[in-house]
Amino acid sequence: MSAARQTAPLTGENAEPAPLLELAGVRAGYGPIEVLHGVDLKVGPGSVVALLGPNGGGKSTTMKVCAGLLPLTGGELRFAGRRMNGISGEDAARLGVCSIPEGRGIFPNLTVRENLWVGTGTGAKLAAMEEAAYSRFPILGERRHQLAGSMSGGQQQMLALSRALGTDPAVLLLDELSMGLAPMIVTQMYDTVAQLVAEGLSVLVAEQFARAVLPIADTAALMLHGRVVSVGRPDEIEDQLSSSYLGG
Repeated sequence: MSAARQTAPLTGENAEPAPLLELAGVRAGYGPIEVLHGVDLKVGPGSVVALLGPNGGGKSTTMKVCAGLLPLTGGELRFAGRRMNGISGEDAARLGVCSIPEGRGIFPNLTVRENLWVGTGTGAKLAAMEEAAYSRFPILGERRHQLAGSMSGGQQQMLALSRALGTDPAVLLLDELSMGLAPMIVTQMYDTVAQLVAEGLSVLVAEQFARAVLPIADTAALMLHGRVVSVGRPDEIEDQLSSSYLGG
C-alpha cells in the first residue's frame, strides 16, 4: 500500500483528514520565467478536483509540480500532510501519486501488453495489470499484441489510464484527458474516473473544456494567469466559467 494511501493525519477541531495532495503558496516556472504565482489547491480523499482555465493559464505547470516533475521556487507541496518540496517524480509515484500527462504518455512503438509491462517497474504484477485493464476496457484485451501507436486516440487513453491504475495510486493526475477525443469517448473515460473515485481514488484533473469534467467534479478551481482565482462546488462558480475561454 502506498504511503499516500495510508490514513492521513487528522487536523482541525472536527478531526478531518488532511488533504492527500496540497499546494500552499506554490511558485514555480521555467528558468527566469515564473508561471505559478502563489497557487493554493487541495485534493481531499476520494474526491475529484477539476482545475479549469484557458491554455497558458498554468494548469499543466501545476500538474508537473504535483507529479514531482518540476521543482518549486516558493511555497510548499504536501502529500498526506507532509512537506515534500524537492521530491522527484519517481518518489512521488512511490508515494501513490500517478500522472497521465497531456498527450497520453504511452509508448507508441510498443504493444498494448508491453506498455502495461512498463508499469510493472513500480512492483505491480503484469498478470494483475492485464486482468484489470482487459476487464475494464475489453478492447485492450482484443488488441493486446497491437502497437499502441496504431490504435485510436480513445484506445490509447484507455491504455494510459490502465497502466496508471496498475500502480495502485492514491492520487491520479489527469492533464487534458479529453484532448483529441470524440465526445462519446470523453464521456466514457470520465464515467470510468467516477467509478474509480467511488472506490476511493482521489483525482486532480486539469481540463480546458469545463463541461467534460464538471458532472463528476466535487470541487472546481478556476486558474487564470498562474493563480487559482476561485474555488468551490461546480455550481457555485458556474457563472465564472465563460465559454469564450473554457469551452463550457
